[in-house]
Amino acid sequence: MHRRSLLKGTALVAGTSFSGSPTLAQPARSRTLRFVPQAALTALDPIVQNATISTTHGFCVFDTLYATDARLIPRPQMAAGHEVSADGMLWTIRLREGLHFHDGTPVLSRDCVYSLKRWCARDLFGAMLARVVAEWGTPDDRTLTIRLTRAFPALLYALAKPAGIPPFIMPERLARTDPARPVPEMIGSGPWKFVASEFNPGSFVAYARNEAYRPRDEPAEGASGGKRVHFDRLEWHIIPDGATAGAALQRGEVDWVEYPLPDLLPVLERDRNLRTQVYDPVGFLGVVRFNHLHPPFDNVEVRRAVRDCISQPDHMAAVAAPGDWRECHALFPCTLAGVTEFPAAPRDFARARAAIRAAGAEGAKVVVINPTDFAAVAPQGRLAADVLRQLGFQVDLQEMDWAALLSRRNSREDANRGGWSIYPTNFPAASIANPAVNSGIRGDGPTAWFGWPTDPATEASIERWLYAPDAAAQAQAFAEVQRSAWEHVGFAPSGLFVLKTGFRADLSGVLQGPNPYLWNLRRA
Repeated sequence: MHRRSLLKGTALVAGTSFSGSPTLAQPARSRTLRFVPQAALTALDPIVQNATISTTHGFCVFDTLYATDARLIPRPQMAAGHEVSADGMLWTIRLREGLHFHDGTPVLSRDCVYSLKRWCARDLFGAMLARVVAEWGTPDDRTLTIRLTRAFPALLYALAKPAGIPPFIMPERLARTDPARPVPEMIGSGPWKFVASEFNPGSFVAYARNEAYRPRDEPAEGASGGKRVHFDRLEWHIIPDGATAGAALQRGEVDWVEYPLPDLLPVLERDRNLRTQVYDPVGFLGVVRFNHLHPPFDNVEVRRAVRDCISQPDHMAAVAAPGDWRECHALFPCTLAGVTEFPAAPRDFARARAAIRAAGAEGAKVVVINPTDFAAVAPQGRLAADVLRQLGFQVDLQEMDWAALLSRRNSREDANRGGWSIYPTNFPAASIANPAVNSGIRGDGPTAWFGWPTDPATEASIERWLYAPDAAAQAQAFAEVQRSAWEHVGFAPSGLFVLKTGFRADLSGVLQGPNPYLWNLRRA
């Protein structure tokens, strides 16, 4: 924090450039949108990598059959519309006319089918859908059918999910790629074309406007509607230091910084050449994720002891501006209907240490992996590490960039063999808005989200929620899901907050949602 204060006093005043990127001539600059994302992009396949930065990239390159609006209601996107049989067992989806991939080939129904099959192999919601699909059909090039073994009322939301792993559509030749391996090319039908020759992982990403893209007629809203691009070129400049990114925004070297540092916002908001707005009004839930495979967090009593000692006010004050956060002792965003907020247990370190001692975990080694270049996450890892030390664990805080953390969290080894015990992150509220998409509570063991919990009781409750016959039964099942998941402690919530995004005042059309949507933007 001291270093950040020093940078705030220098980088926002000094005139040095933020990067060594070639200087653009003024006409070229006016037609180029320059964006600073939340973290470095290293994994390009958004189906293989479940990370928000890869999803943001995915929305640039690919499109989806359906998309959610600002209220998370599914709307047709690549689809012209659909029909459902009276018994709910057959869905028929018709594609819009004139859809083409970046290589010029038309989007066909079989591209969609193979893309959805690959997505189902990677996404938890997709896996639930796949279990009840009797047949994927392609009666003609613009029509796909989904025949089910039982009605699946949430099918449209599954096809429209805006966060986690959205079901992006790609050409069949790419969609046939092993779901565990990244596709070899970034060819989609989205509004931007990925410029592979300029990609520099961790530093620079470039896109060219897809001139053949045919946007929908509706206004853009959330991930839905017409994706109209008014720039010729999109550049992502990766600037890990938040103060340097803020200085670049002030000097007009970039147009948009996804996550300005909270303690720099007052400086930016006083600049008449800049604007800020709430990134996503539904917010983000802070998360401290446990590794359930190995001691000490394979023991629910140990997980519970840590959860009850996490200070949400400390975590939130470190990542969000005053007034932009609230405590949320729940596993879903407390701003959504039907969410149960559990009474916060008194923060009692003596009692927690006694529970840890009784579980045989006193003095256990705990590896905390923490991203230094992610301002909305990094302070939470350090605070969690401090709590763990107070609880008597032998803490190894390993700090790294976000890209390295995304790679490291794949390890299923224990803490002594290159694995991990805890890592902090944030869930966009849209990514955990219901039990089927909330990867943090899912208990599928080996196929679960990183941390790999096994929780058959919660899984059974989720099944009851998904197939509830009416609203009352669904509400009851939702309450059961929350009670069961809270007892299992898949993760410790660290609070609910909104972030502000910052951009030049001459940039209009910045949309709100769980990801930055890089269309609908104009320069005055």
